[in-house]
Amino acid sequence: MVQRDFSRFGRTVLEIERDAIEGLFQSLGPAFDRACQILFDCQGKVIVTGMGKSGHIGGKIAATLASTGTPAFFVHPGEASHGDLGMITDRDVVVAISNSGETQEVLTLLPVLKRIGVATIAMTGKPDSTLARHSDVHLCVAVEKEACPLNLAPTASTTATLVMGDALAVALLHARGFTADDFALSHPGGSLGKRLLLRIEDLMHGGDQVPLVNEDILLRDALLEMTRKGLGMTAVVDGDGKLAGLFTDGDLRRVLDAGHDVRTVSIAQVMTKGGVTVGPDMLAAEALHLMEGKKINGLIVVDGNNRPIGALNTQDLMRAGVF
Repeated sequence: MVQRDFSRFGRTVLEIERDAIEGLFQSLGPAFDRACQILFDCQGKVIVTGMGKSGHIGGKIAATLASTGTPAFFVHPGEASHGDLGMITDRDVVVAISNSGETQEVLTLLPVLKRIGVATIAMTGKPDSTLARHSDVHLCVAVEKEACPLNLAPTASTTATLVMGDALAVALLHARGFTADDFALSHPGGSLGKRLLLRIEDLMHGGDQVPLVNEDILLRDALLEMTRKGLGMTAVVDGDGKLAGLFTDGDLRRVLDAGHDVRTVSIAQVMTKGGVTVGPDMLAAEALHLMEGKKINGLIVVDGNNRPIGALNTQDLMRAGVF
């Protein structure tokens, strides 16, 4: 069997594409600033278009723009010539991608876009190409060579274009003051959205599910309550129903190590007084950070009068995708 040094080929590709990205720094000047300003001032949508591999990259750029505060979508240039141009108005901006700058399906759109009055931003590897010359702004994504040894398959050029798109999107994100909460609103189904939007009240066990005992009972009875509720802890309240302390599985281990008799010792003698509590409006992500910092597995939720109204543990956070 012939032994091939696949890793060497892989390293060569990475080196070529790294050089392609480094070459983009010369394009981050006045043209980039103008492109960002046009996109920032856009009163409509950003439409990204491109054929073949450029189209695939264009779809990703449109998705990145849309998820970071710049409304955008991808339009296939072939479909645009057969009716989809009707989606574009003079309030929009078109980002046209073509490495050669001579892709016919893209060039066919230019006269119509000019007639409508749509601003166009070209991303090509040829500053003297037709697309570059007839666009309002040209962003050069030229590369010295493709990573393909035949210098044919779009590789380094598509990487450079994708990186330029990311640079546009993130520059606009900063300009708009786009926040993590804004990002989460457009990603409610993902774990990031859950981390940023879910609050304790969305996850906690409430009502009869809250493990709760009075401070005058025996530890034995408190353990029965913990077993019934299955959260590895119980809140301990005083005669007014306010939180007096907590008792957890960890506390039980310490009690047993100390030689206490669970049948005779009271919960008030062995509970952790006060304990770590949270309010119902705390973000689940903040609760996770608190639990990790305190090295605890559960939290009691209290209201403004320090009365227990809920409970949750790390398993609840894991099921909600907060981890």
